[in-house]
Amino acid sequence: MQLLNTLYVTTADSYLHLDNDTLRVEVNHETRLRVPLHHVGSVVCFGNVMLSTPLMHRLADSGIGLVLLDGNGRFKARLEGPVSGNVLLRQAQHERSRDADFAVGIARNCIAGKVRNTRQVLLRGAREAKDTDEATRLGRAADDLAATLRALPSAMDMDTLRGLEGEAARQYFGGLNLIVRPEARAAFQMDGRSRRPPRDRLNALLSFLYSMLMNDCRSAIEAAGLDPQVGFLHALRPGRAALALDLMEEFRAVADRLALTLINRGQLGANDFIEREGGAVLLEGDARKAVVVAWQERKQEELTHPLLEQPVPLGVIPLVQARLMARSLRGETPEYLPFLIR
Repeated sequence: MQLLNTLYVTTADSYLHLDNDTLRVEVNHETRLRVPLHHVGSVVCFGNVMLSTPLMHRLADSGIGLVLLDGNGRFKARLEGPVSGNVLLRQAQHERSRDADFAVGIARNCIAGKVRNTRQVLLRGAREAKDTDEATRLGRAADDLAATLRALPSAMDMDTLRGLEGEAARQYFGGLNLIVRPEARAAFQMDGRSRRPPRDRLNALLSFLYSMLMNDCRSAIEAAGLDPQVGFLHALRPGRAALALDLMEEFRAVADRLALTLINRGQLGANDFIEREGGAVLLEGDARKAVVVAWQERKQEELTHPLLEQPVPLGVIPLVQARLMARSLRGETPEYLPFLIR
């Protein structure tokens, strides 16, 4: 199973163009990077990045996704070639989305995967906490998430499921502050989850990581032949990749762990963020590059998939899960089982 690389371009005023079978990146008319196209799975551009028309045509012809994000990591547009997914699979997906019981079942398992994996983050924080009181508080938050997991099987409608998810998220994000090392807490305190725009440094870092995770999950959904727009947990809205958002839920803890690692190891500090007028907090340019590199390195790490029972690079697991979801939509398996982090 091959792990194709995602090329992230974060340098402002970069120019990407086609050079035979190679993608070339220039900055101020100087070549900074050459990448053979057969090594590229997708291209993600942050902010003011320019691309040649021949390159865009070639990316579309080669099935290489092109994603445009603003400088903060917020999605702007996506270029992709002709849809190549199995039409019968997509038809089954659309039919299943109208089956209320099936949709609730998929949504319940997506939430269960998310809650279980985020609970592992709190439990790990409790084990590593040096302050007894903080360890107790983290343990109590983990117990609250365990209560959510016990309540999920009896939730029979979307409103109840989303209510349980919302309360679990509130408990979880409240506990994240205690996992940040004490010396960094003044700079990385968060008052709940804030987006569009993020209002503090930790939220800004999480939003940036989530934007990359979202791209990986959407690419996995499309590679499995599914329609990224038709989901189960997330409501259908024009332009919203609802199924990719569904798949993303169980992997958010991966991004959260990386954010905490970068902060606690001192790889990111207060000066790596800027505050804009109006209160928005954003990652500074060089810091964005550091986060991108760390994310790519994390995706190379191998984890044992509980169903496959073999080591799989983390970057490939969303594709594995997308294919497992496709099997459940075809009726080949009784339910979709999320990926659980150990």
